[in-house]
Amino acid sequence: MTASNAFVRQGDKQNSAFFEDYLERLLAERDSTGLTAMIGEIDAIMITVDPGHSIRYIGELALMTPYHYLVTLESENHWTHVLRVNSETPDFLVREVKDGGIRGIFRSLNEVYPIGACKHNSRYMGEILRVDDLHSVVDCQQTRGFRFFSQDQIRKLELPGNLAVSKPSPYTHNIVGYMERPSTEPRVYALGLSEIRDDIQQVYQAAKALQKELHIHDLILPIDHLATRVYCQNREVAILEWLSLSSYYYWGSYDIKDQNSSTNVTKNVHHGSEMRSPAKVFTANNTPYFVNHLERLPSPTETFVRNYGPRLHHIALAVRDGETDGRENIEHVVSQIAAQGRDFLLDVIGSKEQGLKQIFSSASEHSSLIIEYVQRYGDFDGFFAKDNVAELTHAAGLEEELLELQAKSRLD
Repeated sequence: MTASNAFVRQGDKQNSAFFEDYLERLLAERDSTGLTAMIGEIDAIMITVDPGHSIRYIGELALMTPYHYLVTLESENHWTHVLRVNSETPDFLVREVKDGGIRGIFRSLNEVYPIGACKHNSRYMGEILRVDDLHSVVDCQQTRGFRFFSQDQIRKLELPGNLAVSKPSPYTHNIVGYMERPSTEPRVYALGLSEIRDDIQQVYQAAKALQKELHIHDLILPIDHLATRVYCQNREVAILEWLSLSSYYYWGSYDIKDQNSSTNVTKNVHHGSEMRSPAKVFTANNTPYFVNHLERLPSPTETFVRNYGPRLHHIALAVRDGETDGRENIEHVVSQIAAQGRDFLLDVIGSKEQGLKQIFSSASEHSSLIIEYVQRYGDFDGFFAKDNVAELTHAAGLEEELLELQAKSRLD
């Protein structure tokens, strides 16, 4: 039996006694009930966009990531586009609402936040986890207090019918889907009519041709981590909730004092490689927004959550270690993509001495998500560098301030 509490702890962030007590108890109970063994890797991530945005977003992803357009699943009110690298890494499910007037639970999660409300359907929805025995996993989770959409609700929401889907988290606003699938069998999503759309195929093929022309097609690797931002008071419970729903363990937390925040990392107990099942990262302020006028501390993380709601902030992709045309691969990738008109929030930061380099893109106009690139050198065995995280957080905060002003001007 896997011992989820046995992994070596990293970081310098001090957690509460509540967190440390329940972390040990929840993971031990998860192991003993068999849930850890039954819940596998992340099979897919789900994103929804506003009407008319999916084709351009797929073109953006085809250029900036290693993903390939596979197929479109059409239901009454949505198109769901499936993007895939291979059977060993998570799929992208890009869901487009056909009618922008349609209202529902996922749109409502946007509407109370000033920037989120400007893009009604643009949001990250959550992850689909592979499980060995769907009925047993759901039954066990329900006895632990987790709630799931009924099959009739899943049908009305037009989500794949072969999933069990949790209700949105009160802490992250994400959902978690479980899909029963032997690891040796392909992923299939039971949803609507299947077709390969010519308009999407043309955009996808053009982007992949450009990737090759730019000599970046074999340098960008699958997802390294998924980073969610939450309110400071929800940091510990959001981590514990995710660990209860998944087969992840608590890798550790680092205090990023320069930005008044902490970065908290969880990893999959079954897979040592993040590309097989990405790390899940949670970022939160150290203090709530309403004390900022007293403490005069930076607050980019809390400001993001107040503007968008708790949600995914960025998707990080690994870059192959090495050099291309005399430049480190991450420098080559970023310069080539920037030359196509895509903005980045700062220069590439980090060094070989630190063990890695990183950079944030600007937020996508289609999904509101940032793409991060990270190149780790040689045998670097850490996950990130604190100084890098502080710079990235600061840069993202500056962009969010601008977006906040633009949202206010639209409301005025």
